[in-house]
Amino acid sequence: MQALARLSLDEVWWLISPQNPHKSLEGMQPLAHRIAVARTIACHPRIVVSDLEQRLGTVRTHATLARIRRRLPGTRWVWLMGGDLPASIHRWERWDRIFETAGVAVLARPPYARPALTSMAFRRYRRARVRSASSGALASRRPPAWTYLEGRRHPASATALRFQSQPVPAPEHS
Repeated sequence: MQALARLSLDEVWWLISPQNPHKSLEGMQPLAHRIAVARTIACHPRIVVSDLEQRLGTVRTHATLARIRRRLPGTRWVWLMGGDLPASIHRWERWDRIFETAGVAVLARPPYARPALTSMAFRRYRRARVRSASSGALASRRPPAWTYLEGRRHPASATALRFQSQPVPAPEHS
C-alpha cells in the first residue's frame, strides 16, 4: 500500500513467478498456492496478484517487462523490488534492460538497507536517482530513474511465501 501512495501509482501488479531462475524448485509450493497466499497478504483492491509471467511464458524480469510494454505501449511502469535485490541484480540476465524499460523503486527490507545501494547496478545508475521526496513523479520520468523508499515493512519474505504451507497473516493497515 505504501508503494501505491508514495509513488502515486494507479495499481500494483504483484506478479507471482512460475519459477525464479535463481531459486530451486525443491520444496516450493505450487503456483496456485503461492498466488492464494499473496492474495491474503495483498487485500487491497488496487493490488492485483497475478500469474502473468506464466501466461506470458516468461521468468526473467527484463523479458516480462518487454512483453508488458509491447502489450500496453502507452502505460508508464515502475518496477518494485525488495531491498535485498540491489546487491545481486547485476548478476541477472540483461539486468540493465530493467532500468532502461521502467522506473525502479527499491523498498527497504531488513536486514538489507542502504549499503545495497552501493552495488554495481546502483553505482551505474547513480545519476538517475530520484530522491524519495520526489518519488511520486517516478512513473512520469523517462527511464532510467529509480528511488529508494523506507517505511513500514511486512515481515514475510518471498522465500517464506514460496515454501510456507499456511497463509501468512495480512499486514496491519493504517
